[in-house]
Amino acid sequence: MRRTALLFLALATPLQAQRPADGDVRRIDSVFAALDRTNSPGCALGIYRDGQLAYTRGYGMANLEHGIAISPRTVFDIGSTSKQFAAASILLLQADGKLKVDDDVRTYLPELPQYQRPITIRHMLNHTSGLRDYLTLMSLHGTDFDGVTGDDEAFDLIVRQKALNFDPGSEFLYSNSGFFLLSQIVKRVSGKTLAQFAHERIFTPLGMRDTHFHDDHRMIVPQRATGYAAGRNGFVIDMSLFEQTGDGAVQTTIEDLLKWDNNFYAPTVGGEAMLRELHTQGKLTNGTTISYALGLFVDQHRGLRRVRHGGSWAGYRAELLRFPETRTSVAVLCNLGSLNPSALADAVAAIVLRDRMAPVTAAAPGTPSPAAPAPAPSTGTPVTLTAAQLAAYAGVYHAPEVDATYHVEASAAGVTMRNGRTTGPPMAATAPDTFGDPRGLQVVFTRDAGGRVTGMLVNAGRVRGIVATRTPAAAR
Repeated sequence: MRRTALLFLALATPLQAQRPADGDVRRIDSVFAALDRTNSPGCALGIYRDGQLAYTRGYGMANLEHGIAISPRTVFDIGSTSKQFAAASILLLQADGKLKVDDDVRTYLPELPQYQRPITIRHMLNHTSGLRDYLTLMSLHGTDFDGVTGDDEAFDLIVRQKALNFDPGSEFLYSNSGFFLLSQIVKRVSGKTLAQFAHERIFTPLGMRDTHFHDDHRMIVPQRATGYAAGRNGFVIDMSLFEQTGDGAVQTTIEDLLKWDNNFYAPTVGGEAMLRELHTQGKLTNGTTISYALGLFVDQHRGLRRVRHGGSWAGYRAELLRFPETRTSVAVLCNLGSLNPSALADAVAAIVLRDRMAPVTAAAPGTPSPAAPAPAPSTGTPVTLTAAQLAAYAGVYHAPEVDATYHVEASAAGVTMRNGRTTGPPMAATAPDTFGDPRGLQVVFTRDAGGRVTGMLVNAGRVRGIVATRTPAAAR
């Protein structure tokens, strides 16, 4: 019995590539030194070289309550790093002849409004659709992010939108709405949820036994890390009960991601055609090529081609970084929301590939981060207003597209917005009738011909131009 168990363990353990030199191991471990303790969440690291696991370690704890350390088999939520799996699922359906990525999305989701220009599946895959981000819309609606939401809540909110952020194809703006809608297309075209489809067509064929799309918050996940955030007196649990998939929700391990990474070199799922599409960078209508392909960022870094995607959700952070020319990848999966796995992965790559990388040069102005956060609206130059001028903005405003009622109050600090039980920080005037706060929320008040404040436009990074109309009783 014992010999059989040992044989199984040997077969189940990923093949080991040549381990980095001892000096490099010390340098790599030093990158994570602050997390390498028994009273902190942390990260799992995997370095993949030539299709094998060259080095892996866990730093910190998967669960602080039970004293469970992080290991290469600890399961993490990888947030937006999941997007490549949703993109691959769409491309597998294209290979099946069930759809085309240049189809109008309303062919499959006719409930979406018919905007001035059609949105294609490719637009959604490239983040050039103009669709307002549904997570930001949920925030504007007042959704409790500690509660349970599913496909219906997300879908209904998206189809309520009367306008887009911009004409499809004209800009790049990261939007989770498009990738969530991919999950709905998969379901309607294949008759299976994205979780079922990916399990059958991607995870099982690749032997990714500890990987799944997490679409049921009640599901028990063996060896799953708890997500944490920094609290006033230590760490607090930070988990999500959201059940939407496509834009995120993959839970996986360092060892399983090796199998997915290998598929980019020797594809047993999707073939060369899928790999070409996944790496095809988007183009705007003005001819500009963007760095985002299909669920992947593709660019050049220190003389090497780089393919990557980060992820951030609840108390989890992730990065899968690949340098195809060197057949080297770095995966960093973390369970503490304040960590930056993209920077950690870059630091590890700089150690193991220092002989292949060009010297460090200053980043070009405006270079986006791997996770592509939306740029916050500029707060501009502060404007001083009198108490009477501020009082003119006070009132009740309703925004049908997010089904929210905002109570605007004025004070010496500016204006504040209350939605239900939630009151935001004071917003300072940055221009006439324009206010902004440090989170990136911006409101622009509108007036009628007589100069009375009649409404406001709400901008929140990945959402632009939400119309909120002042109730007649409050109009001044």
